[in-house]
Amino acid sequence: MTLAIDCKEITKTYVTGEQEVQALRGIELEVDAGSLFMLVGPSGCGKTTLISVMAGILMQTSGSCQVYGQELAELNGGDLVSFRGKNIGFVFQQFNLLPSLTAAENVAVPLIIQGVKNKVAYDRAREVLDRVGLGDRWQSLPNQLSGGQQQRVAIARALVHEPRLIVCDEPTSALDHRTGQVVMDLMREVALADGRTLVIVTHDSRIFSYADRIAQMDDGQIIAIADDWQQLEGMHHHAA
Repeated sequence: MTLAIDCKEITKTYVTGEQEVQALRGIELEVDAGSLFMLVGPSGCGKTTLISVMAGILMQTSGSCQVYGQELAELNGGDLVSFRGKNIGFVFQQFNLLPSLTAAENVAVPLIIQGVKNKVAYDRAREVLDRVGLGDRWQSLPNQLSGGQQQRVAIARALVHEPRLIVCDEPTSALDHRTGQVVMDLMREVALADGRTLVIVTHDSRIFSYADRIAQMDDGQIIAIADDWQQLEGMHHHAA
């Protein structure tokens, strides 16, 4: 099995004024390529910090984070941006769509940043919107779309440059149950079909069953990893 992510002894300390906050305390984690991996745990336990390190958005204080064999901390500014641009897609909790751009323009952004010509980028954006079931809404602005549709635009934007790793922060938290399931089915189908790796941070127990593996975090540490939610629950009862 190829490893998509290999984290060793990762710590992250935030310093605010006099105070130091340890967000991550020695994280050890391996994520197989081509799998859907979930991180669960209470608010403030370090999940978003950890995926931000995996996505190269934040740098860890110490330890090693390799993505497809590349140590992110060894890349300087331009190389890191270029590595992320080729290999990593990010779906933010608040969607982060640009309000003045149409769905297709929003989806085309990662390609345009990479220097792809506008027409090619828009054609590709429309293809990916079609794959996520929004082919007819490519000219709509975000405020003309429902929450579920905006989420699908955000997913299309994360997929458009064909990254090997897609990292999602609470992708279903703003969605009703049915829409959440549609979005998860879509992510499994569109992303994993192409052998990509998905790492999803979630509180939403309704989608736990989609995971190939689940890690539970608490207070900056991973306290359990299991192949499915029932197994994780079983460990808890055992530990209790």
